[in-house]
Amino acid sequence: MNKAELKALSEKNKTHKDSLTTTELRIKKAEFAIVIHGGAGTILKENMTPEKEAAYKTKLEEAILIGHHILKNGGSSLDAVQKTINVLEDSPLFNAGKGAVFTSAETNELDASIMDGKSLNAGALSGTKTVKNPINLARVIMENSPHVMLSGKGAETFAQEQGLEIVDSSYFFTESRYEALKRTKENEKKKDLDKIASLNSSLINSKFGTVGCVALDKNGNLASGTSTGGTTNKRWGRIGDSPIIGAGTYANNSTCAVSCTGSGEFFIRSVVAHDISALMEYKGLSLQEASKKVVQKKLSELGGDGGIIAIDKLGNIVMEFNTAGMYRASMDDKGKLFIGIYKD
Repeated sequence: MNKAELKALSEKNKTHKDSLTTTELRIKKAEFAIVIHGGAGTILKENMTPEKEAAYKTKLEEAILIGHHILKNGGSSLDAVQKTINVLEDSPLFNAGKGAVFTSAETNELDASIMDGKSLNAGALSGTKTVKNPINLARVIMENSPHVMLSGKGAETFAQEQGLEIVDSSYFFTESRYEALKRTKENEKKKDLDKIASLNSSLINSKFGTVGCVALDKNGNLASGTSTGGTTNKRWGRIGDSPIIGAGTYANNSTCAVSCTGSGEFFIRSVVAHDISALMEYKGLSLQEASKKVVQKKLSELGGDGGIIAIDKLGNIVMEFNTAGMYRASMDDKGKLFIGIYKD
């Protein structure tokens, strides 16, 4: 084959490749999109007052609008995730930041993580007591340290060095969370499991109020973040899935971004967030198929309760949970807003 023929073949292949790229772009469902959660668990309409329901929906809408605005104006998925979670962390309604639950020692110990789907870089922290917005610390750990996860005093020292806002531990005190701890301890002493179950229902998710956000930006980059106060009455420096990359948080531009909420020990054992991505990458499952398989089958069979929010590289959105409800919201590039609390 002479040079002229080689050149013609090359041009033909280039044209075919360009055509495929154009086709792929045409089937892209969304230029950008964002999804958030505020915890999954026993969330029943009969236990929710109209005022409380309205408060949750208003805060979910406020949070997602912040992230959507960033994405709409060409901002990064990482910025959208971080700023959206900030809103939820600053609200006493959710078990993260200001609304964190109490440990058995009557302290608030916070965990968070964030992941960049483009570079697969990640940052996480556990057991901080004075960092106002843990998701901000997760971001600077990812970008300004050689490590992925920091804990306790060391994480707080790094936060101070990075100029993050530090607060007195009293900032995290909320009366409702403190009362939840006292009642949980009282029922624990009585070893009355029925009362504990009833208590969890009436407190509207005092155990599973983790917040999270996943986003796809205009550059095709995915990001995921999760922030939590853990579980009421936790002991011994317990750490759940939220700060563990692959368990509670995962993002990969090749597949999807996932943030989890629920019974952390089961999410860790199931490596839920990464498992969804792996099923897409290795078995060719869709985001919806992978999420349903992991949450409704694998997680449920182990006895794990909770849910996930996820978005894939095409902008497909999934909010899958095996509990009575999950605080959640989504918004796409068309500005279509969805807000949900209950299963139906």
